[in-house]
Amino acid sequence: MDIKKAIPIGIESYKEIIDNDYYYIDKTLLIRDLLIQKSKVTLFTRPRRFGKTLAQSMLRTFFEEEVAADGTIIDNSRYFVEKKIMDAGEQYTKHMGKYPVIFLSMKSAKQPDFETAYECLSDEIIKEYDRHRYLLNGSQLTEDIKERYSAILMQKAGKSAYATSLAFLSDCLEKYHHEKTIILIDEYDVPLENAYFKGFYGRMVEFIRSLLESALKTNDSLQFAVITGCLRISRESIFTGLNNLDVVSVLDENYAEHFGFIQTEVDALLSFYNISHAANDVKNWYDGYLFGNTEVYNPWSIINYVKNTVYHNTEFPRPYWSNTSSNNIVRSLVTKADAGTVQEIESLLAGATIEKQVHEDITYGDIGQSEDNLWNFLFFTGYLKAVGRRFENRAIFLSMKIPNEEVMYIYDNTIQEWFQQRIKAIDFSGLYHAILSGDAGTMERFLKKQLHESISFMDSAEKFYHGFLLGLLSGLQGYKKKSNLESGNGRYDIILMPYDEQQPSVILELKRVKKYTEMEKMCQEALRQVEERHYDEVLVEEGYPLILKYGICFCQKSCMVKIDGNENI
Repeated sequence: MDIKKAIPIGIESYKEIIDNDYYYIDKTLLIRDLLIQKSKVTLFTRPRRFGKTLAQSMLRTFFEEEVAADGTIIDNSRYFVEKKIMDAGEQYTKHMGKYPVIFLSMKSAKQPDFETAYECLSDEIIKEYDRHRYLLNGSQLTEDIKERYSAILMQKAGKSAYATSLAFLSDCLEKYHHEKTIILIDEYDVPLENAYFKGFYGRMVEFIRSLLESALKTNDSLQFAVITGCLRISRESIFTGLNNLDVVSVLDENYAEHFGFIQTEVDALLSFYNISHAANDVKNWYDGYLFGNTEVYNPWSIINYVKNTVYHNTEFPRPYWSNTSSNNIVRSLVTKADAGTVQEIESLLAGATIEKQVHEDITYGDIGQSEDNLWNFLFFTGYLKAVGRRFENRAIFLSMKIPNEEVMYIYDNTIQEWFQQRIKAIDFSGLYHAILSGDAGTMERFLKKQLHESISFMDSAEKFYHGFLLGLLSGLQGYKKKSNLESGNGRYDIILMPYDEQQPSVILELKRVKKYTEMEKMCQEALRQVEERHYDEVLVEEGYPLILKYGICFCQKSCMVKIDGNENI
């Protein structure tokens, strides 16, 4: 197969992409915009897998005066030949290879406790110290500074030294290079998210605050800094008093085209690989995000789709983004959902919008404070998109919906699975007793409660309610559950057959209507159907002496239960 250029799946090193001639969508004008705006510290908040790490790698390659182990300067200019930044003007290109750079990735800090997470972060810091080991060979640093540097490098320093290590390293770099330092921090919030779900959030916040405050707030050796993550961080007080923090979120038009792929870039990519015929599928599945007013595609999903299509691994779109990171946020929403939240999830699944007040500084510590915080979190992490906004009483309100088919798949499948898991944790003994004792009223009340607290599809047929009821009955001990099998002159919906023949057996016949006024009529129709089609035949043949027959009718989030009046317990 003749493939013009390799397709970079999971490659986040800018140099590696250029060195190996991978297909690269040119985002180098991010350099120009950073230099134009001259913000001291810029925080970009974008969903996972939207090109943040690759952008940081590109910035490092461009700006860094990179020094080899022997002290010689590495010329990285070849990585920008024929790139857009080279046509932007000398006022921008003169910054190429000019500054010392600190690059710190926090994305691997996903450990189960604070001590191991701290060790992981300190290891990343040590790697950066090792990358700049040449500082120890020159005469620019005094011996006592070199000793302090070596203690951090050799893991012999205390926690306080690592908490201020970025500020110290930037000072050392300025002394050596005679230029202030650029600091690039990637996925700063991964350790915060992990710590929140693992139970040591407060300790991690304290460490990250010390690390970043010393590097970005009171650092005279700082040229500028770029930080990436999913959420802004002001409410964490990590940047207390940092007045020059420029937060660029998905609500902002500023820098919108530099993360994710815009339409012209996707068109060029599909054309390059001769798969422009897939444009509609690609748009339905992976488009739909709005950064400011700019329409953006999910870059991770696009490149995975293109590679699988080009190599004939698939001819259909797949949900690639759902497997890139944990879905703990969505799980948190589901497991705590009340009836109102359930209704809003159902509206989203039906393609509708919901309106919520947006808080740009929502943080992991705020997740459980209110349902609105959860919706905000889903928006800023890419599970929802804005389709409209209004300003009222000094607050921003967003109309939000599910962005595309790929994210709809996550809601449609993952959420249903988690609701089933939540259902299994409920005590259903009251329901089971009601069913086996002929208590139709209690049975009806229990089913209504579960319907209000479970996700359902308003356009679903009877099969949804069939599966719903089977799920509730899964914990009933001592009974075989059979469904949609032939008995008499038709197929019954659900039959419960006890292993102890002295216990009551049960027939459950289900109906669904669109109007509440039709429910009682259809309950009676269900009971009539049981009798006329002799659904009890299989139970009679087995010799069960007691058979309870129920007609159950569902209408949206409600139900009615009737029992055959001829049966008595």
